[in-house]
Amino acid sequence: MSKQDLIAAIADASGITKRAASDALEALIGSITKELKKGNNVTVTGFGTFRVSKRAARTGVNPRNPTQKISIPAMKVPSFKAGKTLKDAVR
Repeated sequence: MSKQDLIAAIADASGITKRAASDALEALIGSITKELKKGNNVTVTGFGTFRVSKRAARTGVNPRNPTQKISIPAMKVPSFKAGKTLKDAVR
């Protein structure tokens, strides 16, 4: 499902225009992104939790030259943990 498909589904389900659904989706994504940048978790009860995880520095291999080792720095990455209601719905 693409972003446009999601916007169309939101518009149909809620009876609003696609433009309003697009604005609502953009506001949701923007709010989640802003909170994650601050280092906060975002929990949507029944759906799941968005959080920032720390990935440790490690040594990797250059795919173009497998004998060459490269250093991959530590970084923060977004992650999502599904909630119980979502897990049960998918099962």
